Amino acid sequence: MPWWGIVIVIVVVVALIAWVIGLYNRLVRLRVEVQQGWANIDVQLRRRYDLIPNLVETVKGYAEHERGVFQRVTEARTSAMDAKGPAASGEANNLLARALGGLFAVAENYPDLKASTNFLQLQTELANVEEMLAAARRYYNATVGQYNATQHTVPTNIVARFGDFSDAEFFEEEDEAVRSAPQVSFDS
Repeated sequence: MPWWGIVIVIVVVVALIAWVIGLYNRLVRLRVEVQQGWANIDVQLRRRYDLIPNLVETVKGYAEHERGVFQRVTEARTSAMDAKGPAASGEANNLLARALGGLFAVAENYPDLKASTNFLQLQTELANVEEMLAAARRYYNATVGQYNATQHTVPTNIVARFGDFSDAEFFEEEDEAVRSAPQVSFDS
């Protein structure tokens, strides 16, 4: 084999190695984005979980006899905080959203509570957290979709298989009623 043939083979092998390294690095970058997206969701979930005890205590001051509602909210909050991973967290947060809906339904029966500055502020903060959580969820799920799709396309799927990459879970909620923050009208 002439010397220029050896050079061509070396250039092709180096280019192939560089290409495989590029595919691997893209998968690593996407996996890190997925992890960062989940961290953003986790921050918003923690903010939500931190608001709930104050909200429960505020409502409790006006509606002490509604213990079942308070207990369901507290249990749902604990379950959501203990959930591991996007799928389990999504399911636990569905239960929490339903329990919060019950809490806001109780609040509707107490005009003094609905007029309370503290309750209004907590409700506004919770609505803001829900908006930020929705944005974080959209980013995370878009990143998961891109990461999973990249892993399953040819030829990246070969690199993914050897690089021990696995699909990431989406963070999903059941239905549109659960996806939105509980809506409470404070108008007379």
